[in-house]
Amino acid sequence: MLAMPEVNHIKNLRNNKSLSINEIVKRTGFAWKTVKKYADEDLLPEEKVPVKKGMMYEEHWGEIVSDWLMEDQALKKKLRRNNKNIFEQLQQLKFPGSYRTVCNFIAEWKDKMLDETDTVKEEYDRLTHPPAEAQIDFGVTEVVHEGKVKDIHCLILSFPFSNGGFVTPLPAENQECFLEGIKLLFAQVGFVPRELWLDNLSAAVVKARGHGQETIFTDGFQRFASHYGFEPIACNPRKGNEKGHVENKVGYVRYNFFTPSPVVQDLTHLRELLFKHCQDDHLRMHYKKGIRIADLIKEEKKYGLALPEKEYPVFNKTLASANKYGEVKIDGKEIHIPNSYHYTQLYVIKYWDDFKVVSPQGEVLYKGPRPYMNRSREIPWQSILKNWMRKPRSITYSRYFPYLPGRIAHHLNSESMKLRKERVDWLQSLIIKYSMQEIDERFYELLPVEDEENGNESLHDSITHPYDVNWSIYDSLQPLNHSLKGEEV
Repeated sequence: MLAMPEVNHIKNLRNNKSLSINEIVKRTGFAWKTVKKYADEDLLPEEKVPVKKGMMYEEHWGEIVSDWLMEDQALKKKLRRNNKNIFEQLQQLKFPGSYRTVCNFIAEWKDKMLDETDTVKEEYDRLTHPPAEAQIDFGVTEVVHEGKVKDIHCLILSFPFSNGGFVTPLPAENQECFLEGIKLLFAQVGFVPRELWLDNLSAAVVKARGHGQETIFTDGFQRFASHYGFEPIACNPRKGNEKGHVENKVGYVRYNFFTPSPVVQDLTHLRELLFKHCQDDHLRMHYKKGIRIADLIKEEKKYGLALPEKEYPVFNKTLASANKYGEVKIDGKEIHIPNSYHYTQLYVIKYWDDFKVVSPQGEVLYKGPRPYMNRSREIPWQSILKNWMRKPRSITYSRYFPYLPGRIAHHLNSESMKLRKERVDWLQSLIIKYSMQEIDERFYELLPVEDEENGNESLHDSITHPYDVNWSIYDSLQPLNHSLKGEEV
């Protein structure tokens, strides 16, 4: 490309002096095509729109990531996938690109789609933490259990010296759950920290420090701390940075262990899953010391306290009375207790997961799970199915696809986009009346006749899915379901 003075010289020779192209070539020494281009063609500026290139734009990978990011925007920030989660899920789909490619695409997507917000950063002093000093805090996240969403309160214990962390799931943040969680975490770590920094949560603190007064802890928490031998230290009010390590660890656990929300069988299954995640995480190198976190935790153990020989029993015993309907209020819910109206006073003994009601003579009148053990929320399938109708291609890699019961998931996993839309439309017509679990249980009864005739034998093939389904049981029931179709049961 010639400079503008050279271009102007060529145009002057051509237009003002009426020289031929060949003569201009002789005088300037430029190629004939070059002279012809600049002498006779109009060189108008063009507004060029750059075309983005690369696998994220030329192939379907960018669309997949965009769908995931849009899907996550409907969720709370703590439940959204981070860059690492998205890259790992893309790898499961045989993504050939690098982590940096994904990060660049996500950053560009956020710049284009999201509003940027300015945050004011406060400067803090860098703290030095000795070995066997720990911090503890709760973080709320969610899991999928039996086709429904459950909120889980994860108690996280972190060690700033080693950057190690341990997690245990709990159903609530009361004192029974808090103490039981600490007990489980100490058992996972294998020793007791000498100091334990914590928030001014009601499960441990009666009155926060202030105006020259020290923190007043609850009697139950003080007895627990005395049994294990650690010194509890409560942060100043509204000074979360004093335990900033565990604050960061809460986010780390949420984004790396709970995104997307895992499908679990029960709290025991989740506890084992989280412990495995923590063990794997301890194999990485410390970000500054260049030593494995697991080795640093072993070093910390030398400075910690030994676990006590006797296990601390965690429970809360209170007096209660039954109303005229024979109901006792447990965790704010009226629960009917047989024969409770015979007694003017009763004892309610609460554990972290269950409770029992005892008569003054020591007779156990009732025992059952605490009301919050059964709290759950329905997955918003109606809005999800509505989005799937618009983008049937996104169904199989949607964050919600693993939460579908096995047969329905397999039913939607069709190569034909038209068939996918028809089956999603079928689900939309049923989800108004039935839950997703009920549709799965009555699958053959509710299945359209034409779909049955098109050969749903493929449903009985073995597939990989979070729900461990024994298809042979449903096969044996299929003739019975067909024979009962249209009859009231």
